[in-house]
Amino acid sequence: MNRKTFGLVLAAMFCVSAALAQQPVTPPATQPPASAATQQTATPTPAAPQTAAPAGQQPATTQAASDQDTAPVLHLGVNEVNLIFTVTDKHAHYIPNLKQNDFALLDDQKAPEKITSFRQQINLPLRVGIVIDASTSIRTRFHFEQQSATEFLLQILKAKSDRAFVMGFDVTPTVMQDWTNNIDGLETGINRMRPGGGTAMFDAVYTACKDKLLSQRGPDPVRKAMVLVSDGDDNQSRVHLDEAIKMCQRAETIVYAISTNWTPSRGRGDQVLTQLANDTGGQVFFPPSVEEMSTSFKNIEEELRSQYALTYTPADFKYNGAFRTIYLYCNDRRYMARAKKGYFAPRE
Repeated sequence: MNRKTFGLVLAAMFCVSAALAQQPVTPPATQPPASAATQQTATPTPAAPQTAAPAGQQPATTQAASDQDTAPVLHLGVNEVNLIFTVTDKHAHYIPNLKQNDFALLDDQKAPEKITSFRQQINLPLRVGIVIDASTSIRTRFHFEQQSATEFLLQILKAKSDRAFVMGFDVTPTVMQDWTNNIDGLETGINRMRPGGGTAMFDAVYTACKDKLLSQRGPDPVRKAMVLVSDGDDNQSRVHLDEAIKMCQRAETIVYAISTNWTPSRGRGDQVLTQLANDTGGQVFFPPSVEEMSTSFKNIEEELRSQYALTYTPADFKYNGAFRTIYLYCNDRRYMARAKKGYFAPRE
């Protein structure tokens, strides 16, 4: 980026930061004490505007968001983007209670036309794909993968709002349990996997997004995430890494990767997992041993319940199927905002 372009980007970011500051910040909702699993509720949005996620959807009316509170559910409007992101400090600690004017945003290198809503500690329904490497290379630690994944689902899923599916892969991806909120069914699917064969990880990621997560869209936004457990060493896929990443972006899915490489050095597979996570707004975890894998799952659970949501209307939006980049920054440079790198505009 030359000096002139850099100056234009900085000027645009200054403008959007000022625009964000002028938007009214929604105060946190007051609610009765609840358990740790139910306290992460969305703050109410302003009464008038509709809110949204991917462009091309029709607005709908507001309804209840969870079992124990009456926080409104966002509904998708035309030309609106629902950006879910996480903020941490340099020690990877989650930063709560930031305000709308603490951030600067560019969509396709332009300030958004309008900020519709800003919420903290959102409680949107989860759609989670558990994608587990069942190839020969992970045979010795497969039991720990199964056990940790089951514990994660027990902790994270809320029966009335959340859904998950389980996929195992070696040379081919296989859905072991389709979308459900039934923990017993998900656990059975995980335990039916048997390790053996080569590794077609890119095919599995691509298929999980195309056949499962891409279909989870409608008038109400949800948080879509993939938990990928693998060493990242692909040797059988027909699709390439960039194709798998693009499909994740089309499905608006955040990838959380857990590496099963226990060696001290980070290899090619770990670099692949890192790119998958970074390009989709997720995170990669490197547990030092198989016994520590459950800690990585707990970290993912914490992040999914410690996020922000910003809904906005992009400037100069076109229904052309093009990829639109997103740059989101914290004005306080002590903090880092982690979000997806962009999204594909729908075609008319």
